[in-house]
Amino acid sequence: MLAWYRANRRSLPWRENRDPYRIWISEVMLQQTTVAAVIPYYERFLKSFPDVKTLAEAPEGDVLRAWAGLGYYSRARNLHKASKALAAGGFPRTAAELIELPGFGPYTSAAVASIAFGDEVGVLDGNVIRVLCRRYGLDIPWWNNAEKKMLQAFADAFARLGRPDEINQALMELGATVCTPSSPSCLLCPWSSVCEARRQDKVSSLPRPKPRRALETWVWSPIVTIKNERVALVQNSQGPVLKGQWIFPGDFRPSDVKPKKFAARHGITHHDLYVCWPEDKGRWKPDPETKWVPLKDLESVTPSKLLRKVLQAAEGQKP
Repeated sequence: MLAWYRANRRSLPWRENRDPYRIWISEVMLQQTTVAAVIPYYERFLKSFPDVKTLAEAPEGDVLRAWAGLGYYSRARNLHKASKALAAGGFPRTAAELIELPGFGPYTSAAVASIAFGDEVGVLDGNVIRVLCRRYGLDIPWWNNAEKKMLQAFADAFARLGRPDEINQALMELGATVCTPSSPSCLLCPWSSVCEARRQDKVSSLPRPKPRRALETWVWSPIVTIKNERVALVQNSQGPVLKGQWIFPGDFRPSDVKPKKFAARHGITHHDLYVCWPEDKGRWKPDPETKWVPLKDLESVTPSKLLRKVLQAAEGQKP
């Protein structure tokens, strides 16, 4: 596996050295996003925030603006929160310590600790899960805690063989480039001769497909109030998406049917959100908690495309 990785690994900007900051930024960006999409964002982000101290001292709005387009903005907020602790105390060298920081889940902690510092802990992402399930012929509900613990034990055992930085990257690289979800290149795989899924002709059926979470339909009735080129925002404590972020005021409600008439539609994770204008906008009144944001700064406060969709729809309503 290591020989294959050393001969075939892709040249990626975060592999140029073992700087924990650069590795951390890349791993957070790569969650829910492809390598090809991440590279330009990664390079631009590092130009703006070349080290953890610069990131920690930056205003949150600047960080969100640099993140705009990658989605899942809680990642950027947690990145910013964690940077303050890291700038003050330095990077912990183990996954067990890193996981205590905001946004450092089991995967990110293991990836940074093993790749940057050689911590003998295995990474477990979608690519590694697929490789392990096929290599050992595991037809299991891998998304459950018990099965994940078993797969983590496999990954940890590999990491303890030596060179955990390369072992972990090799497993992820194999899943990303050879042992792909569909049409895997089995003849190019360094484990083809010992792969149980290939021996049993089960490559196409492993890993077991995860049951899809039912799509929830929600209706949002936002109130777009603009005065002196400033728009009113409230902190979202009600809606199922963009929790805790600044959004237009208005009610969210679940719906059993998809509205036939709507101003905009937006999909976020397992939520299908329909924007329908409220019948009575006069009921909402600003209060001391209302935040009046210059329209030109809206994207830096809440970079989500959803707010821009709503704003455009509201502009289209004007006579």
